[in-house]
Amino acid sequence: MNKVTGVPLKAARPEQIDHPIAPSLERRRLRTYALLLLLDAALLHIAFVSAGAIYEGVWLYQRNLVAVQTMLPVFFTIALYNKTYSGEALTNWVFAARQALIALLLSAALLNFVAFYTKSNAQFSRVSVTLGLILSAIALVALRRLVPIIIEKFWAGRTLNRLIIDDGGPGFVHTKADTISAAEYELDPTSHDPFMLDRLGRMLQNQDKVVVSCPHERREAWAFLLKSTGVYGEIVSEPLHLLGATGIHRYDGQERTTLVVSTGPLALRSRISKRLFDIIVAGAALAALSPVLLFIAFRIKLEDGGPILFVQRRLGRGNQFFNMLKFRSMRVELNDADGARSTGREDDRITKVGAFIRRTSIDELPQIINVLRGDMSIVGPRPHALGSRANSKLFWEVDAQYWRRHCLKPGLTGLAQVRGHRGATEQEKDLTDRLKSDLEYISGWSLRRDVEIVLKTVAVLRHDNAY
Repeated sequence: MNKVTGVPLKAARPEQIDHPIAPSLERRRLRTYALLLLLDAALLHIAFVSAGAIYEGVWLYQRNLVAVQTMLPVFFTIALYNKTYSGEALTNWVFAARQALIALLLSAALLNFVAFYTKSNAQFSRVSVTLGLILSAIALVALRRLVPIIIEKFWAGRTLNRLIIDDGGPGFVHTKADTISAAEYELDPTSHDPFMLDRLGRMLQNQDKVVVSCPHERREAWAFLLKSTGVYGEIVSEPLHLLGATGIHRYDGQERTTLVVSTGPLALRSRISKRLFDIIVAGAALAALSPVLLFIAFRIKLEDGGPILFVQRRLGRGNQFFNMLKFRSMRVELNDADGARSTGREDDRITKVGAFIRRTSIDELPQIINVLRGDMSIVGPRPHALGSRANSKLFWEVDAQYWRRHCLKPGLTGLAQVRGHRGATEQEKDLTDRLKSDLEYISGWSLRRDVEIVLKTVAVLRHDNAY
């Protein structure tokens, strides 16, 4: 019986074992940050209005309103970059108050600097503005002191999802973390079983921090696995050079330390900007291409009366399975659900419409829906079918680094595709070339690079290896 879910596990197949999926606290934090932004804006306005009323005897004193509305964009810009709105700021009110005051003082200094050079200082009352800043500082500190009290009362002080995986290593306890047994869930870091990796990926979904306690000989394997799933991961105590540790963490009240072995490829701001880019581009593409999508759907249905879409299980972020959508390009009875046979030139399984949509990459367009669902991204490593092979070897048998490409969401297009690495993987080099490009993309991600890859993709939609 599992301690977390209470579900019996013995009779379940490994890929069917029930597992806990943590609720997404990230959305809760984002909503809290947004609320704090609004409250800060309201408090600063109230402070400057009150200052005008106290010193000038005028409510809604125009010059104070101009001053605070000019300062707010600068304040928010500084605050977003100095972690005024961050996970630590939700639980450590001293840190949060200090960062908010720094943002307030710097924005006031910049406002004064601009006013000096534009010779508009004389238009503002120094006493009234100074009083507004003092009242703003008091209000900001008071709000920061209140936030952890509210979080403790309504969220039991929990702003992060923490998971401890006990794989037979040194004892490790954290009062605000869930603990599971690797043996109970049949988690083996040395295994390349995609069903086990999918199960682990779903268990780590929404986790903000994962700590693994395991024997010496399994720590390197766990370090690699945590990097592959794209989570922030720590391993209880081990030499740095073997695990590729990026930092050391010591927990209060414990003799043991942990080594930080993975931090995930993208920070919160990067994930937000990438997701917004995906939604904007995918939404616009779906609207613009809807006549083409409808026409192709009609032609596929007209040719043989079979289903319009081909749904295939692929490996996605965190090595989790998802159902990828494509326009069906093969005859129904010859569809290859596992992708065990790569498509080749003059492939006898391809329909007439299928040959055209594969040459022009139109068969991939339904994946726009996958992007809007959140299964995929516009740009990222292309997802592969479970049975995909290179030189008769499964992809992960060619190179174990293959699993690391799944720490980001798979993409409609990617760096490998714009470099011409497309088509069948007949030789091992066909895979390793793609893998090298995928890992390069992950390590050097930027929004600008995503835009460049999208623009370059337009030039390679029709490609000699697209068949």
